[in-house]
Amino acid sequence: MVIRERYLQRIRPFYDSEMVKVITGIRRCGKSTLMQQIIAEIQQQDVAHDHIIYINFENYKYRKISNPDALYEYVENKIKDDKKYYLFIDEIQNVPEFELVINSFRATHNISIFITGSNSKLLSGELATHLSGRTLSFRIMPFCFKEFAALYEEKEKLISPEQLLDKYMLWGGFPLVCKEENDSEKEVILSNIYDSVVLKDVVMRNKIASVTALDRVLENLVANSALTISGNTIASSLKADNIAVSVPTVYDYLKYISDACICDKVSRYDIRGKKVLSFEEKIYVCDLGFFHLKKNRSKEEYSRIVETICYNELISRGYQVYVGKTYKSEVDFIAQKGKEKLYLQAAYLLDNAETIEREFGAYKKIEDNYPKYVISTDRIPMSRDGIIHKNLCSWLLESV
Repeated sequence: MVIRERYLQRIRPFYDSEMVKVITGIRRCGKSTLMQQIIAEIQQQDVAHDHIIYINFENYKYRKISNPDALYEYVENKIKDDKKYYLFIDEIQNVPEFELVINSFRATHNISIFITGSNSKLLSGELATHLSGRTLSFRIMPFCFKEFAALYEEKEKLISPEQLLDKYMLWGGFPLVCKEENDSEKEVILSNIYDSVVLKDVVMRNKIASVTALDRVLENLVANSALTISGNTIASSLKADNIAVSVPTVYDYLKYISDACICDKVSRYDIRGKKVLSFEEKIYVCDLGFFHLKKNRSKEEYSRIVETICYNELISRGYQVYVGKTYKSEVDFIAQKGKEKLYLQAAYLLDNAETIEREFGAYKKIEDNYPKYVISTDRIPMSRDGIIHKNLCSWLLESV
């Protein structure tokens, strides 16, 4: 089992906190496994077995308590004394008005609560007021490349980092996919994950009538990872294929897809004006396996693949990420985490003078002293003018 230390080290300081720990991420990215790893660490603190309560609403055995009253009664009957309890609930979005129940436990018992859900807006809406200011949110991604490499190390597969990166670029990091050896089986599992996410976390949750239109919008987004998105452009493209979808409906679909953590819409940030711009967002698919399913590869797409990997890596490292905008140019990413800030340019290869000038020259108008990086697959260091060049594989395997 790959220990997801990158996330554990963020959550660990809050194991005993009264704040509700909310773990979100796309379906099948490993949230349940992470929760089991947290439970294992808490058990090592000599916590009594009956003081750890675990419920997984994807398990049929808990079907009868998937309403708020039944859930409340089930957990209440488990709490026998005033000692510390630990409550873990997987896929809690299956319980309507769950915030009311969670807030009641938080307010009336000595309890530490952990919940997971396959929706980035798990605590949005009217009921969120009951837990406002009382939650800590943690976004979980499919395996990053370092975790992907650790899985192969567990299997004692002697493969070079560069060969591993080729596999990662093709199949992505969903744990169930990574564990399979055969490519045809990987594709079947990946397709099933994709269909499950679309059906359960987009279609059923949002009561979408036109599944065909939604699927075409999603295919468009996945295939165009790392490009600027436009509701008008997507609607026009579908109209050309005799699928009539209004622009407002396209934007609704974009929201549902983003909420399900399939793709992220990333805003531009005006570096000179120091403000977020509310137009020309870029889209990034959460896992390159989906890109493999929906897009035929060609050489010119590899820069987009590298850019998508870099975006997902920054998110998995806990950064908030924007696309940087200067007066006449663009920086791929501005990444912030607390007081830490960095700039990052992503490219497949720096194989000609024009590309080198484009990637390093993007920083010409940025006058602050925050770290500036260019990431590419080149193995020869090309750092210059205080701008740090790193090999993609080496950067992905760094300790953070």
